[in-house]
Amino acid sequence: MKIVLSQINTHVGNFELNTQKIIEAIENAKIKKADLVIFPELSVCGYPPKDLLKSRGFIEKSQKAINDILLHTTNIAAIIGAPSISNSKKDNKRLYNSAYVLDNGIIKHIIHKTALSNYDVFDGCRYFNSNKNFNIVDIKGIPIAITISDDISCGMSLFDPYRNIEHCTNNPLEELKKLNPSLIVNISAKPFSYLQENRKIEMFRQIVSKYNIPLINVNLVGGNGDLIFNGESLVLNQDLKVAAQLKSFSEDTLIFDFSNIHKTIITPSLQTDSLIKIKEALILGIRDFFAKNSFSKALIGLSGGLDSAVVAALATEALGNNNVIGVLMPSEFSSDHSVVDAMQLAKNLDIEYHQIHINSLFDSYRKTLQPIFRDLPFGLAEENLQARIRGTLLMAISNKFGHIVLNCSNKSEFAVGYSTMYGDSVGAISVIGDVYKTDVYSLAKLINFKQTIIPNNIITKPPSAELRPNQKDTDSLPDYDVLDKILFNYIEKQMSEYDIVDLGFDADVVKKVIRLVNSSEYKRLQAPPILRVSSKAFGFGRRFPIVSKLD
Repeated sequence: MKIVLSQINTHVGNFELNTQKIIEAIENAKIKKADLVIFPELSVCGYPPKDLLKSRGFIEKSQKAINDILLHTTNIAAIIGAPSISNSKKDNKRLYNSAYVLDNGIIKHIIHKTALSNYDVFDGCRYFNSNKNFNIVDIKGIPIAITISDDISCGMSLFDPYRNIEHCTNNPLEELKKLNPSLIVNISAKPFSYLQENRKIEMFRQIVSKYNIPLINVNLVGGNGDLIFNGESLVLNQDLKVAAQLKSFSEDTLIFDFSNIHKTIITPSLQTDSLIKIKEALILGIRDFFAKNSFSKALIGLSGGLDSAVVAALATEALGNNNVIGVLMPSEFSSDHSVVDAMQLAKNLDIEYHQIHINSLFDSYRKTLQPIFRDLPFGLAEENLQARIRGTLLMAISNKFGHIVLNCSNKSEFAVGYSTMYGDSVGAISVIGDVYKTDVYSLAKLINFKQTIIPNNIITKPPSAELRPNQKDTDSLPDYDVLDKILFNYIEKQMSEYDIVDLGFDADVVKKVIRLVNSSEYKRLQAPPILRVSSKAFGFGRRFPIVSKLD
């Protein structure tokens, strides 16, 4: 049996585009004399559909798309992810996350997801019901066990120790194993996390080793809002070897003969370096955010600092230099080298840039506020006022020309609230809001690997917001090397204050950092959506109260 893995980039709610991609893949598979084509989870409607699933019209469009695709399955079978409604009176038209098995013009089976993901960014229990019946599907005489995403990982400890999967008491593979399948096919929409990629491969090997059945995993690729999917669909044989693997962060297809599954078919040279993968993920996230929203040009405030330089470089690679515009907005506190560095960056990237001095605006604001501020000394209000002037200017340009502002705050800043609401926190999407400052430095060096794009002075100078004379980030925060380690242990590893101190960190510093994180929740709630590259990004996957007492 010849099988095609079709790793497609879907667009949530764009049934016409998604259906077209699926049909084209099926027709191409026919040309190659394939017997079966496999697509990712919820590929008909796009992932994640969220509350669109509560719309009757959305579900009807999905069902129509399945019927349209069905017309193209003559002499071929396809496994396609889509929502389905049970027609059983017993189920009372319940909604399921399903794998449709289309074969020679008929719907042969509809397999429902059992293990509903209910952790981090996943909210399957909000929309779907859990499968209770287990069946294998025979295609060309080969019995296949079909699972959906977390179905495959019930009972496995390697993937994510903090997740919560509902209905894992019925382990799908344990039930399906009793029916003697010859192949496991898992369709998936698992977003990228640089912390989980190695765990994922190990989990697949653990599954194949446990059940002694080869495995195919077809994963979604593309950016859909804050979530980025890396693809890397694969075939794992009974020798625990990757017999075939598709590309990272790119649409891809592969055909192989099941009778040769014990052989290495094709394995592209995939990056294993997590930093390179983060860079590729962010570029795809930017590109798809613009393409799928029909946006064209990005607008970035260039401060001469590291964060905006990295965002500008990533945006230029994602969108092209003709679609990125930089705006320099120096004040009386901006150093000459910051302006020069920002201009040099723009020239290196070959992007359009403009310079707007904000001194007169800043003076006008201060004069307007003087009757209220009176003779109070220069302080945080005046510092943040500069950031808000810059944010206002960026949004004005955005409104005038339809450009989209990219936010340049990093994860360290968002974590401790080291940003100005309605100032440097403005933007339609946060590019590096899930990247700690120390990793932003590493990204800058990676960007400069082949040639100097980001001026060296931007990388080597002490970080500063330049909102007052001689200001440095370390005036308010610990060194980033220390800060980021504390934050990682608190946020990603979910360790307590006392456990972090036991690792050797200063108790007062840890207490201060955790207090800053906890007290900044209301600010993060108003931050732009953040491109997720870790296992615990700020946003939907980390929900904390904005009113609480945790000290």
